[in-house]
Amino acid sequence: MSTDQTLRPTWPTRSAPVVFGAGAAIGVLGGMIGLGGAEFRLPLLIGLFGFAALSAVILNKAMSLVVVLVALPARLSAVPAADVAARWPVAVNLLAGSLLGAWAGASWAVRMRSSTLYRVLAVLMVLMAAALVLTHTTTLAALALPLWAQVPAGAAAGFGIGVVAAIMGVAGGELLIPTIVLLFGEDIKTAGSLSLLVSLPTMLVAFARYSRDGSFSVLGANLRFTVTMAAGSIAGAVLGGLLLGAFPDVVLIPALAVILLVSAVKLARHD
Repeated sequence: MSTDQTLRPTWPTRSAPVVFGAGAAIGVLGGMIGLGGAEFRLPLLIGLFGFAALSAVILNKAMSLVVVLVALPARLSAVPAADVAARWPVAVNLLAGSLLGAWAGASWAVRMRSSTLYRVLAVLMVLMAAALVLTHTTTLAALALPLWAQVPAGAAAGFGIGVVAAIMGVAGGELLIPTIVLLFGEDIKTAGSLSLLVSLPTMLVAFARYSRDGSFSVLGANLRFTVTMAAGSIAGAVLGGLLLGAFPDVVLIPALAVILLVSAVKLARHD
């Protein structure tokens, strides 16, 4: 088990407006780029609200799950359900790896020393920054792999994404969407819907693994905090969606990538 302790936040003004506002700010950032913003929420939980790494990951996972559940109907209404259902082999292929990856990632997270987990999270924040820039500043083209290569590649990619999503407490859309486009040739909108279908069971598997560890009690100890920040994240994501396109990607994406990189440096230096 990790030496990380289930800590309550040390932020001196844990009032509902502060927590809601913080969640909303993260939601706006995510909504403006079509994501949930969990990658930005994690360093906030650690740096601002004082949660230990593992506790922050579990809280982040809970909030990500709520955001995905809310976003799923809206996303499916934007893409006909029949179109998404027709592409079920893509979801199954990725799930074959991501479910195993989620279990493995959560298992590794609860066993890591606190100092190690902070450094692993820092590395993954850099990965997220790179994925963000790649997805939003380049035109992704399908690799056109033959089926015999596509299936194992999809499972392997799913495993890696499941590990990252479990360790960071994110839904994984930042990695799933470009993977679906590259490996399976889907358009961005369809890839977004498929990513949610893969994310939901993947997150539930990670939760199942985390529930076997004592650190899962952080949810019960901070339920009001979690619900309030999740509500703020949802409200912010809606507002961010309305602001989609208000800021040019050439400005927004580098700025968000810098935020992730700065957060990575702070996490790496965390005791």
